[in-house]
Amino acid sequence: MLIGLVIVAALSGCAQFQSQRPDASANAGAPAAASKKIVDFVVPADALGARDPQLTEVLAKVGSVASKQPQPTTVVVAALPQDFAYLNQSVKRGIAPQRMTAVRLENVAVGSCQPYSVQVKPTE
Repeated sequence: MLIGLVIVAALSGCAQFQSQRPDASANAGAPAAASKKIVDFVVPADALGARDPQLTEVLAKVGSVASKQPQPTTVVVAALPQDFAYLNQSVKRGIAPQRMTAVRLENVAVGSCQPYSVQVKPTE
């Protein structure tokens, strides 16, 4: 399923995925499960500003990937506070209703010059 998400995002051109490999120098003492990211990508400002339907679809697929994990997951949305409603709603569309309690949404406010990002990781 993750491969399908990567392909959709790459073909749609509305999201850039970052490396899935954890940085060896970061969190050297942290447990492997805590630093493992299932999905990690930057949300392009132009797609967000236009409320691009392809971006909405990719965000829903992020929710779907999060809800299909065997362990509880956290979806971390880093954005300006005024955009949380759209981003969270788009992610929630993909979460299976019976798995809603296993997926936690976490909003992180960023500065106006910082890129928006969405990450899915196991809940700590």
